[in-house]
Amino acid sequence: MKEPKSPMGRMWHLYKTGGITPAIASMLGSSNAQQMAFIRQLSRDQRKESALDTPLSEMEAVVFDLETTGFNPYNGDEILSIGGVLIKGGELEAAEPFYRLVNPRRKIPSHITELTGITDAMAQDAPDLMQGLHDFLDFIGKRVLIAHGSGHDKQFLNAALWKTSKVNLSHRVVDTMMVAKWLEPRRKSYGLDELLESYGIEITYRHHALHDSLMTAKLWFAFLELIQAKQVSTLGDLYAYLSRH
Repeated sequence: MKEPKSPMGRMWHLYKTGGITPAIASMLGSSNAQQMAFIRQLSRDQRKESALDTPLSEMEAVVFDLETTGFNPYNGDEILSIGGVLIKGGELEAAEPFYRLVNPRRKIPSHITELTGITDAMAQDAPDLMQGLHDFLDFIGKRVLIAHGSGHDKQFLNAALWKTSKVNLSHRVVDTMMVAKWLEPRRKSYGLDELLESYGIEITYRHHALHDSLMTAKLWFAFLELIQAKQVSTLGDLYAYLSRH
């Protein structure tokens, strides 16, 4: 029996004779297929984990941030860079932080370059989205995620994960903006700059994914002391309080 010549024909032939993995490898190439398999397996494993009973004082987490070409991942905007730092409880881990540029495969708007410092030339030789996601998820493992104004970041991660691997983000996420609204309901502004200034945290280099991650981690440490003073001890407890605000 002759093997089909068209790409879709070859994929269908491989699917019938060898299963979905070689079929995916046929379309994407073995490297991308392996990265997709890793992402999908991590997503499955993560759904089995429950971090809700974890004491906040012992919780391992990744505080992260994304820089993007805009605000709408479903209308052509893409991830430009990913940054993250490892923490345990109220301290930074000694491990090396994470930072990756990602090739958006589109022109970066000039106002985004002015904001982030990321140019087309810098992004041109950066890893593609699949590689960037693979590396970031490998860095995260099964840890909880923490971000400021996490809705933006989750939207882009979900869009990217679905586009590359047909899965959604399955990690628990803590939003420091929501924590701030719970702790200080009468504040006028919950922007990162204003909160950093209020809590005496030095503002180093804004709109850089790694620097923003590190500053958000320091803000989380300040919040953690206030959270524990309210006798909120586990992630589940924190979620319960945040759900009421």
